[in-house]
Amino acid sequence: NKSIETITHGLEPIALIIRADYDEPGIHFFTPGSFSQQVAYMKHPPGHKIAAHIHNMQTRQVIYTQETLIIRKGRIKVSLFSSGKEFVCEKILESGDLILLCGGGHSFEVIEETSMIEIKQGPFVGDKDKIRFEP
Repeated sequence: NKSIETITHGLEPIALIIRADYDEPGIHFFTPGSFSQQVAYMKHPPGHKIAAHIHNMQTRQVIYTQETLIIRKGRIKVSLFSSGKEFVCEKILESGDLILLCGGGHSFEVIEETSMIEIKQGPFVGDKDKIRFEP
């Protein structure tokens, strides 16, 4: 499916991109169960019901932050790097696109005014959360 892009560097997962035009019925998980950030797409017809439920308290150990960005409006260029700080590739993200940054490093350049939503694990630990570098 050309609407789904998986970017790796050797065996290292770097990013998953789900383009705005992805549109398959049902429930589709794009991430393995081992990822600390789970991404799925759901499309249901009118009248479909999802039973009321509560998520159980569950201790999870997160050793690597994975972040998801949803581009609400605009265009950005994302540069992707391996965990060894090697350049992997660049991708353009547009309105409606989603990217899961699941490994390695990344930087962004805003091409058109962009608004986006970022989702990542907490709690936030400030400067301990990342290492900045010059590619």
